[in-house]
Amino acid sequence: MTDPVFVRHDRRLGEFALRTLDVAADAPLLHRWVTHPKAAFWLMSDADVEAVVSEYQRIADHPHHEAYLGLWRGEPAFLAERYDPAYVELVGLHDARPGDVGMHFLCAPTDTPVSGFTGAVITTVMAWLFADPTTERVVVEPDVRNTAVHGLNARVGFEVVGPIRKPEKEALLSICTRQRFRAATDAGTETSTEAKEHHRDHA
Repeated sequence: MTDPVFVRHDRRLGEFALRTLDVAADAPLLHRWVTHPKAAFWLMSDADVEAVVSEYQRIADHPHHEAYLGLWRGEPAFLAERYDPAYVELVGLHDARPGDVGMHFLCAPTDTPVSGFTGAVITTVMAWLFADPTTERVVVEPDVRNTAVHGLNARVGFEVVGPIRKPEKEALLSICTRQRFRAATDAGTETSTEAKEHHRDHA
């Protein structure tokens, strides 16, 4: 397994980390996550393991899209993706600026939910993205029906731009600046973050 590229220590829930996805090794785990009913908005409910391998190998090979496995206390617990919206997902649908980074995240399904866990995950993912000094804004495009993630996005500083029509869904385009993220989380349970890689330029 690869070493973590980013670590965040949450005062209440402990250590969160991200490592580069190992497509072949992680595919069976990801398959369980993305085909679970709770992951319906991930749009891979009918995928088999081979389809998951194909999709994440495509991302691994893409020059403007990356996937990472998220760990909580050393165990796989979430998935995160970052992409350049000038080339992926939002081409022609978003007025991309230098410093914009797109983001997706998915928490592993569980029968024993932990209070505050999903909020800690999105905070970790955002802290990771903003640890790259070239990142100025994070852009997301969740399904308009995904009210749970809209609430999470608002809590970490996202502002809604408005609905957009994508081929696979109607999405709610939202943007979070570095300043809004800091303002939204500084009063919360944020703790130190540690970047362990040189993030490549997403401009």
